[in-house]
Amino acid sequence: MGLPWNGTGECAGAANILVIDVGQCGGVTMVPILTFAFAVLLLLGVLISERASRTVLSTAVLFLLGGFVLGRGVLDVIPIESVDPVVGVLAQLALFSVLFTDGMKVGLSDLRSAWRLPGRALLFGLPLTLLITALLARYIVGLPWLQCFLLGAVLAPTDPVFAAAIVGRQEVPGRLRHLLNVESGLNDGLALPIVLVLLAIGGGTDTGIGVLAEEIGLGLLVGVLIPLIVIGLERLPFLKATKGLQPLVAVSIGLLVLAICLVTGANLFLAAFSAGITVATAGPGFREEFEQFGELVSELLKLAAILVFGALITPTFLFGEIAWTGWVFAVLAIVAARPLALLVSFLGTRLPLREQLAAMWFGPKGFASVVYGLLVLESGVSRSDEVYHLVALVIVLSILAHSSTDVVIARQFQARPPPTH
Repeated sequence: MGLPWNGTGECAGAANILVIDVGQCGGVTMVPILTFAFAVLLLLGVLISERASRTVLSTAVLFLLGGFVLGRGVLDVIPIESVDPVVGVLAQLALFSVLFTDGMKVGLSDLRSAWRLPGRALLFGLPLTLLITALLARYIVGLPWLQCFLLGAVLAPTDPVFAAAIVGRQEVPGRLRHLLNVESGLNDGLALPIVLVLLAIGGGTDTGIGVLAEEIGLGLLVGVLIPLIVIGLERLPFLKATKGLQPLVAVSIGLLVLAICLVTGANLFLAAFSAGITVATAGPGFREEFEQFGELVSELLKLAAILVFGALITPTFLFGEIAWTGWVFAVLAIVAARPLALLVSFLGTRLPLREQLAAMWFGPKGFASVVYGLLVLESGVSRSDEVYHLVALVIVLSILAHSSTDVVIARQFQARPPPTH
């Protein structure tokens, strides 16, 4: 599938999407302003991070609200729009990084060691969440069925960065943290093909199903072969990387996969995801070396994208362009769709009720949904603007709700340390 936010080709083409002609695209003043705003918010977020880890404060909410205040709807310091090339470029880079690092969390050995609960969440919870969301969109908002399922696929992925206290605290049961990490690591990549196929069926792209399948297959092939080749070369006696440079082996794999996909037209997101899984499986040592560096890079790109996303949200966007039925849908998509799906998925398990409730609640809609929503918006599929509005509203409410409750719920596990297996 072509990268839909390339615009008319004047600012970026399919093969050079990462090159922005600031002279033509108006980025001369935009990039410095964005950089300055990001630097200030990042510094503020770092300085309050220790206190935020003990309260309902959240770095993600800080960047979302910062972008909202600095955007067109309030101060107009960052007058950015969804069609600006910087939005697409940043979104692609961030999602590529996120999928690559997510893939590294779920090597085959990780899945074999504790697959039962994450498997239920993915094999039953993901499609059920998609289905329930689609039904809500159909009978509350009145969207056509194709757009309903497209909306469900876009909102199905979860992102643990907006529930950091749950997945990052030792007092939270290890099996719950593992469940949420593995689920969120895989559901981004699993939902993407569904989004792409639905867009192709809806005529939102010039790419036919056959060509789309070829691009998806090529992306998976690149994502598997390149890491295997690089890891095999590194294991040769005369090509050994020094200890200090070993984190760059995974970085070089990611960059090589990205470059090859841009040249060949392979789906770079699925390539990133499969490459991460392959590195974690074939070279677990490289995953360990890359882990801290990769998480920091991914986090920086995510926060930058959240800042831009917040700047795209205006008061008019939220309160003037979305009907009350859209707000009802958004609330139910958060409090009903995933909880009901996981309630069914956990039937027959011995997972304690408290852990089930935490897993059912913490399905925050995150960065993958932002980018998939942009895919829909730029595709031009029928009623794409309405779908994007609903996606944006759900993400905003989800960030606010989940990022402000993770610390509170994590504390509920402190009184009696549960077993980790």
